[in-house]
Amino acid sequence: MTTRLCGFFGSLLLLGILGVADRRAAQAADWPHWRGPGRNGVSPEPSGWRPGRPWVGPPLWVRSVGQGCTSPLVVGDRVYTLGWRNGRDTVFCLDTQTGTVVWEKSYTCPKYGRFSIGDKGFYGGPSATPEFESATGTLYTLSVDGDLICWDATHGGRRVWSLNLYERFGVRRRPRVGSKGVRDYGWTAAPMIWGDWLLVEVGVPAGSLIALDKRTGRQLWSATARLPAGHSGGPVPMQVQGVPCAALLTLEGLLVVRLDGKHAGETVARFPWITDFGCNIPTPAVVGDCVYVTSGYNHKSVCKVRITLKGAQKVWESPVGATVCSPVVFGDSLYLVQHSLHCLATVDGRERWKGGGRFGTAGSCIATADERIIVWGGRGRLALVDSARLSPRTCRVRFLKDTGKRPDAWPHVALSDGRVFCKDRAGRLECYSVSSGG
Repeated sequence: MTTRLCGFFGSLLLLGILGVADRRAAQAADWPHWRGPGRNGVSPEPSGWRPGRPWVGPPLWVRSVGQGCTSPLVVGDRVYTLGWRNGRDTVFCLDTQTGTVVWEKSYTCPKYGRFSIGDKGFYGGPSATPEFESATGTLYTLSVDGDLICWDATHGGRRVWSLNLYERFGVRRRPRVGSKGVRDYGWTAAPMIWGDWLLVEVGVPAGSLIALDKRTGRQLWSATARLPAGHSGGPVPMQVQGVPCAALLTLEGLLVVRLDGKHAGETVARFPWITDFGCNIPTPAVVGDCVYVTSGYNHKSVCKVRITLKGAQKVWESPVGATVCSPVVFGDSLYLVQHSLHCLATVDGRERWKGGGRFGTAGSCIATADERIIVWGGRGRLALVDSARLSPRTCRVRFLKDTGKRPDAWPHVALSDGRVFCKDRAGRLECYSVSSGG
């Protein structure tokens, strides 16, 4: 009888453990692209917040990965990132549990793009976040000097193919736009996988968006629009009246391009948005048929634009803008970081609240499945804030941590499998376990 009871309760305990493991597995999500699994800054995972407990403690691990503004990718038990040191870019594959190097690959690369001009004290090294295709275990990286490389991540980072965007497409320095000086920060936009294509923002004279065969690097088509490349984080997929498209923020404004069959590369819509110093930096946020565009300097605002197959129409513009932070639309609210965390109503652009601490102009935010916003900004400030659904009228901060003075936190924050990954432009990458994580 005692043996049977022990076996019975042991089975219950095992089922309980497996149930917890299954729930954790169901909640865990890879972060394989720029701005996460949906390229929108929204995570399907909960934040891990538990009342009465600190949200995060000391970092699980810290690693220096070289200078640059790329954000980390997380796929399974691996972290992929890219940094510059001593005349070379290095691609790192790290263990998520320990931060130890699984493999690394380096190649010669300058600290700045070959036509770079302006603000060299504020950046350096790679800015374009890599792209990962889980089905093939393939990693794509883009250096500040235009080195586009395909790596086989499952075989120790074997190089599959490579090309240089400057040399292949004849791109020159970005022109002056707006009323201020010329700026050229090299290549900043993350590549994007779409079916068998690798989409890359290139610019004049080749085409604003170029489609390459993801297996070989061979050019398949180019966009009919030939606008100078912006400085944003990359193209964003969207549907326009059932037609697959990509939205990107060029140096001259929003461009929406078709991605369907024989119409691939055709322009659907353009919306003028020129920022002084060429600082069209935040990636547009896409929800349905609407695109949200923001920048600082002469704009200092965010604009909601509705896209149809006949063009673009402004819905509203609100005097709250972000210099660097890509906006996140979550529910009926839009969130962005500019000194504070700002929450706006998507219906009319009205500001619902702001707060959360001093983040400066460097910052990013992501939304979690349990209605919370993770903020990473300034010089190493990490915060967890309730969304507008939980706190409609005030900014309610659940957790705030200054991780120590450091260079600006240009790279965007990432969340995967109960871990938050924070990086600064000097290349200090930290991994934190949230309170419900391991």
